[in-house]
Amino acid sequence: MLAGCRRALPVALGRAVRGRAAGPCRRAVSTSWCPVGAAFDAKQQQQEPRGGAAGRETGLFGVPELSCPEGFQEAQDKALQESEQLVQKACSTPPGPETVMIFDQLSDALCRVADLADFVKIAHPDFAFREAAEEACRNIGTVVEKLNTDVELCQSLRRLLADEVVMSSLDPETRRVAELFMFDFEISGIHLDEEKRKKAVNLNVRILDLCNEFLTGTHLPNKVDKHVLPEHIRYNFTAEGNYLQVAGLHADCPDDLVREAAYKIFLYPNAEQLSRLEDLLASRNSLAQLVGYDTFAHRALQGTMAKTPETVTQFLEKLSDQLSKRTQKDFEMMTKMKMKLNPQNSKLMPWDHPYYSGVLRAERYNIDPGLYCPFFSLGACMEGLNSLFSQLLGISLYAEQTQSGEVWSEDIRKLAVVHETEGLLGYIYCDFFQRPDKPHQDCHFTVRGGRLREDGEYQLPIVVLMLSLPRSTRSAPTLLSPGMMENLFHEMGHAMHSMLGRTRYQHVTGTRCPTDFAEVPSILMEYFANDYRVVNQFARHYKTGQPLPKNMVSRLCESKKVCAAADMQLQVFYAVLDQIYHGKHPLKKSTTELLKETQEKVYGLPYVPNTAWQLRFSHLVGYGAKYYSYLMSRAVASMVWKQCFAQDPFDRAMGERYRREMLAHGGGKEPILMVQGMLQKSPSVEDFVDALVSDLDQDFETFITDS
Repeated sequence: MLAGCRRALPVALGRAVRGRAAGPCRRAVSTSWCPVGAAFDAKQQQQEPRGGAAGRETGLFGVPELSCPEGFQEAQDKALQESEQLVQKACSTPPGPETVMIFDQLSDALCRVADLADFVKIAHPDFAFREAAEEACRNIGTVVEKLNTDVELCQSLRRLLADEVVMSSLDPETRRVAELFMFDFEISGIHLDEEKRKKAVNLNVRILDLCNEFLTGTHLPNKVDKHVLPEHIRYNFTAEGNYLQVAGLHADCPDDLVREAAYKIFLYPNAEQLSRLEDLLASRNSLAQLVGYDTFAHRALQGTMAKTPETVTQFLEKLSDQLSKRTQKDFEMMTKMKMKLNPQNSKLMPWDHPYYSGVLRAERYNIDPGLYCPFFSLGACMEGLNSLFSQLLGISLYAEQTQSGEVWSEDIRKLAVVHETEGLLGYIYCDFFQRPDKPHQDCHFTVRGGRLREDGEYQLPIVVLMLSLPRSTRSAPTLLSPGMMENLFHEMGHAMHSMLGRTRYQHVTGTRCPTDFAEVPSILMEYFANDYRVVNQFARHYKTGQPLPKNMVSRLCESKKVCAAADMQLQVFYAVLDQIYHGKHPLKKSTTELLKETQEKVYGLPYVPNTAWQLRFSHLVGYGAKYYSYLMSRAVASMVWKQCFAQDPFDRAMGERYRREMLAHGGGKEPILMVQGMLQKSPSVEDFVDALVSDLDQDFETFITDS
């Protein structure tokens, strides 16, 4: 029932939700809109609540109840009351299109609280709001698991699916949504007897709790007695009495010893976290087998592009074979560089890969992020996106003033997304700047899904984009490194998917689609971000107005290919490990022994004794059995770019085809059919692999241009 709502998009993916109805779709241009670039270089002004300063503040995202933490209880109670009425209505309605509409209303009623809360529990600076949101998430999650095993509710849908006459009269989207709702019932064990259904509900709730606990554990720092470390490197870590706190891998630190110490301490096994992971994997496997699947991976991959774990394994093995020699060459280059910089200890270790690949890139292409930042002010980048979307899709971004109480921090910017003929499509809240306690992750969250409401109006989608950008200073606006600029384009790809996936049903709106397709629009935007014709439209020095020279863009793009095979091989290793953990149980060995074995076989750099990297693998929560999705989505994005946009990144006809074939359907169409529609062919596993590997080849035109 809520499966569509809870698809998260970390660096790529946040969660899906719905806030409160935004009123009728406004077609006219609002007088409160202003140019997007200027809005990000100016201080935010908030309006008084309507009715004057004495009037009641609006709530978060304009939801009146959420002006205070206690409002979550009120919003939750309303949603549960509405859902009870809709369940009764679904059970008493004769089979027909209205059945699907009622199910979608039910999904929407729960999503508009659960997923909004899902965002607030992570991002709100006020602990009381975060705590209230966490409680609402858990309560609604429990109700959802019970609804997914409600026999009477399922019977009403089953009657529809069994009625061939009615089914044949439904349009393809309605049929697919009906089948997706039934799929949610089936993977929750609706076909089981009452005792087993209760067990399935309890397992689902247990898994939800374990996911939250494991996720928290992935970020917790490790402490070590300061005397364990040499005095000259202690300043790199936070002191706490006689202890030093190690909160990350310090991957960019030039001191080999600091990186080694951080790696060994941060990844030192924690018994509680290890127990949580084992419990999570075992619970997922128990649930999958209880509802009729061989493994959790088989259950998780239903409906995806890959469809089965066997296809994923085939894809990863073929890719690994193709990368093998290139990866070896990359490791040899890194080893030579380490030998040059640290002759006493030149063996390449896992803590060396990120650092020395960066050194090689900088040395070979003279890449200093500091040279690029002045050309990428946040305002200029936003104008660049605005210009690209305008030319490609007929869409403009306008900044809109927020009401008092509508946002959770004064530096949030609200964007109206407006089509040249269709009018207002939805809203993007931009939570772009660093603040204390804010998670350091780039995410897209659907806060309200679009849908056609019962009154004939379209419910406008609302999303949040969360980044961790530096604030402006007195002397300069917010300046982005090339990596930050690319991440901004990536997340805006998700946002456009949410705005343009204007489906009839919120259950399949925007990014509510299979995980291995959800990253395609965002990764495709990275190709635009790395094309000089696009960058040249907006990259100007914030002081002089000078455009970014073409050879600097070429060098930057080519530098990303240095050691890119080894980087991709590391992703293959993560994806293979994820498949093993969610494959056949009981596992043949401990999770750490499996890590060691897979790392040495698939990745190539040695396992370090007394480390347990898997306990920091936060993607096991949102991407369980689906970590391969990043690679498969990148393969599709690469094919779409080369075939459709490489010749002309501003081709409006191709932009419209992209919207029509890939963005417009959300999850309302089989992902592979959307890919076929765009590429005019059905890609094979070999095509996916070839697309990824061909991206690693150097562009010799760059060398000619720069020489």
